[in-house]
Amino acid sequence: MREPLQFGYWATNLGGLVFSSLDETDWTFQGNAELARAAEDTGFDATLLAARFILTGGRAPHLEAVSTSAALAAVTSKLRIIAAVHPGLWHPLVVAKMAASIDHLAPGRFGLNVVSGWFRKEFHTLGEPWLDHDERYRRSEEFIEVLRGLAEEETFSYAGDFYRLHDAWLEPRPLPGSIEIYQGGNSTAARRMAARLSDWYFMNGDTVEGAAAQIADVRAQAAAHGRDVRFALNAFVVLRESDESAADQLEQIISTANPDAVAAFAGHARGAGSSTSDRIGMWADSDAARLVQPNDGFRSGLIGSAETISAQVERFHAVGVDMILCGFLDYPRELPEFGRRVIGALR
Repeated sequence: MREPLQFGYWATNLGGLVFSSLDETDWTFQGNAELARAAEDTGFDATLLAARFILTGGRAPHLEAVSTSAALAAVTSKLRIIAAVHPGLWHPLVVAKMAASIDHLAPGRFGLNVVSGWFRKEFHTLGEPWLDHDERYRRSEEFIEVLRGLAEEETFSYAGDFYRLHDAWLEPRPLPGSIEIYQGGNSTAARRMAARLSDWYFMNGDTVEGAAAQIADVRAQAAAHGRDVRFALNAFVVLRESDESAADQLEQIISTANPDAVAAFAGHARGAGSSTSDRIGMWADSDAARLVQPNDGFRSGLIGSAETISAQVERFHAVGVDMILCGFLDYPRELPEFGRRVIGALR
């Protein structure tokens, strides 16, 4: 029997999720801790902390993902906390040690989102080499193999093209299977990696038909390896009393967008799907209005009344989506309201 649909939300450690003057999201740890406790109380299963060392929209305060995850783990009791990490900016043994430490603090509640990277300027700022698209995924595959090897073996050695370890070990090791591997990216290389190595495949916002096609592709490839993969979908939620008022709110978000920030993001995003030979992947066909929400969250259509949104959520679940990853404009008000009116109703 299929597991119930899960619900996650984007943490606000990087600030808000739309390039709009309407967004006043609190990036502080206090704000993130209050959201996490509200999410636990209203039915959310997980939170994802994005990773950036510099921001695509320019200089602004923000919190690092792994260290903030450890702090959130200490002030929550049920929520699964997923931290994004970039191979190329971290050594996998360092990440494995941090992950094992957080698992010791909050057993079974920490996961890693391995993000192969598309933001070239960030790598340049840190003085790290920038690899071609498919090479970045090949490096991520080695990164995950090292993470798994360190978690599963008492002593682990590895000789790859990007990472080499000699008689490495972790003590304490995480509980068996407790640290799941999530991954970003929707390209052909990303799908291949998910099928072979990842536990979860994160999709940018998409239509029901688009999500179904991605799921079918990754499932078929995973079956060839004797594996199962689970699927999460990004969605920016605009929950209002009526479909009309939600549509009006969406129009206000788009009409108050910062055009310079959207254009800058569009330029940076060319390092993702549009840089591949088959032009399959994130933002390969996104227009300016959709890029106001950088992860194509408007496209998923969770915009309307509670009844409209619940029906769309059920459509996604029917085609194989295992988790809806939500973002909001007014987090303190809208996140618990979504929990009560949508998650509560569906369960």
